[in-house]
Amino acid sequence: MAKSHVTLKVNGKPVEALVEPRTLLIHFLREQLNLTGPHIGCDTSHCGACTVDLNGKSVKSCTLFAVQADGGDVLTIEGMAAADGTLHALQEGFREMHGLQCGFCTPGMIVRAHRLLKENPNPSEDEIRMGISGNLCRCTGYQNIVKAIQYAAAKLSGGAFKAAAE
Repeated sequence: MAKSHVTLKVNGKPVEALVEPRTLLIHFLREQLNLTGPHIGCDTSHCGACTVDLNGKSVKSCTLFAVQADGGDVLTIEGMAAADGTLHALQEGFREMHGLQCGFCTPGMIVRAHRLLKENPNPSEDEIRMGISGNLCRCTGYQNIVKAIQYAAAKLSGGAFKAAAE
């Protein structure tokens, strides 16, 4: 099968590669670029473990061909922290608010939450729950994930984080 040439930016760095036209973006990221943060969970777009940001939109990379991302700008969990290793506010929030247990959904959840906060810097709890509804977590019950996103929203806006009463 003839390979296609793709050029894109991944986590701020230019990437060029040859891919089979049928190569899914998730496999390109994991197998050719060794970016294993996005996980392969369900292969049906239901779980969101493979979520990445493509051209300013959250996408499930298991449902997109790498050639469809040609010319695009991709952000994965590996691109969230600062160059010096300082965690992004969302990564810090997930750590501080215990927003993860097994961690399998966490990369996709954080990347989705990143886009949510770009679109709505001060979301309500209901807006957060709706915003992450395409990403499944089988461990946490979501309460601490919501708190982690609220924590990050407060930190990014310069406000103080106040956990909602339970």
